[in-house]
Amino acid sequence: MTLLTDAVRAALTAGRLAHLVTLNPDGSPQITLVWVGVDGDEIVTAHLGLYKKLRNLQRDPRVALSIEAAGSESGGLEHYLVVHGHAKVTEGGAPELLEKLTKIYLGPDAPPSPIPNPPPGYVLRITPERVGGIGPWKP
Repeated sequence: MTLLTDAVRAALTAGRLAHLVTLNPDGSPQITLVWVGVDGDEIVTAHLGLYKKLRNLQRDPRVALSIEAAGSESGGLEHYLVVHGHAKVTEGGAPELLEKLTKIYLGPDAPPSPIPNPPPGYVLRITPERVGGIGPWKP
């Protein structure tokens, strides 16, 4: 059974920035903002370089992701989604994924990347293991 219900997928594909948390070698959190998409039952992000977050995940695949979502509870709490899981870093495919995500985050008429001949980069694939937060996905 997938944790990526229709409500979770809607939150992940709404074009809102996500907070990606990885673990530094000393165990401290490393947080960065990322664009996210969904591919099957995985959450995906694209990266043109082997940045710290990716090096952290090559060493320790545990990851957490949070994202604000549309809607609010009757008490006024705004919806947000938290996903805990494991990630794998795969080589290649970043420019193609970034092109798709650009249309979501910047609009359907957004121009292609201004980077000529971008490197193949890396795609981060997150397998969700637990979903929480406030919203229709709340356990």
